[in-house]
Amino acid sequence: MVLQSSLKNCLHLSCILRTPKAGFRSTTSGSLIIQSISNDVYQNLAVEDWIHDHMNLENRQVLFLWRNSPAVVIGRHQNPWQECNLRLLRQKNIKLARRRSGGGTVYHDLGNINLTFFTCRKKYERMENLKLVVKALKALCPQLDVHVTDRYDILLDRHYKISGTAAKLGRTNAYHHCTLLCNADKFVLSSALKSPYKGLKSNATPSVPASVKNLFEEDPSLTCEMLLDAIAEEYATQHQIDHHITLIDPADETVLPGINNKTKELQTWEWVYGKTPKFSVSTCFNMVYKDSVLDIKVDMDVKHGRIEVCNIDLPEQWLPPALSSELVKSLTGSKFCPNETTTLATTLLRVCPQDEELQNRWNVLCENMVTLM
Repeated sequence: MVLQSSLKNCLHLSCILRTPKAGFRSTTSGSLIIQSISNDVYQNLAVEDWIHDHMNLENRQVLFLWRNSPAVVIGRHQNPWQECNLRLLRQKNIKLARRRSGGGTVYHDLGNINLTFFTCRKKYERMENLKLVVKALKALCPQLDVHVTDRYDILLDRHYKISGTAAKLGRTNAYHHCTLLCNADKFVLSSALKSPYKGLKSNATPSVPASVKNLFEEDPSLTCEMLLDAIAEEYATQHQIDHHITLIDPADETVLPGINNKTKELQTWEWVYGKTPKFSVSTCFNMVYKDSVLDIKVDMDVKHGRIEVCNIDLPEQWLPPALSSELVKSLTGSKFCPNETTTLATTLLRVCPQDEELQNRWNVLCENMVTLM
């Protein structure tokens, strides 16, 4: 497989996509294989959006290859608190992204590859795409026992999931994307996708847990680069095009006009968290203070990522009623977010009576409230 990364290649991409006053659109027939030079999840998801929104795919199909640094990617209609361990993600600096397609939550790192198949809507066929991937894998390693399920997953040895699928069908264009586990960190994957949050009730789309395995475990000679090349070669053979991969920079506005605005939008709190379907939290936690263990009950309704209704049931006279009421009042309308809650608590503490015992109780309560988020 030949990788073309020269300026000439970028100009070629521009030529086949550009039309006056319409940004970049395909004006010629034939298929295209492109690969991102970025490992940033927001940039790569933005490329998907850009191709879907701007390319004319009536007579062209596109395979987009990409890899990400550690990230958790949730589906369009999912709840991040329900799907992953947000505290762990923050500790390990793992990015959280919400894609525009449906489906479940996946963990990405550089041991995982991502494939996006673009077509016009009427030619959309995810089963054929997955069969192409399986054919490429068997050509590379004939001993692999891999097959596609009715749920559009790819299983290894009839049991282990190595690829999950999601899709977006627009008015004229469509894409189907899938992952492929080569040598991902399974310990981090498992930890990151295990929600520690209790008492959540939501109508958001839940992920379906599955046992996973890396292809590297089956054949230690395999690398992500080998898998990408094998899939690209099979794609090229089936679509009767040259075996070339065009490298693309997801930050290059000359090739992808408007791409950086798409990237920025995908990083916003309003998109990642604010698009979460309405949910509620009804939970109790044990609050340790000095030699006592107190039972605290919290009920909240959260809409667009913001606390809409908040009730905190504290032991009688543990805090002055006015102070408890002020906390509830401040939380209502705020982001369901540890940083914002911590800031609110710190601000309220400044106007709290200068009583050390009272301030200590306040801090313990707010620290426990933050753990809910």
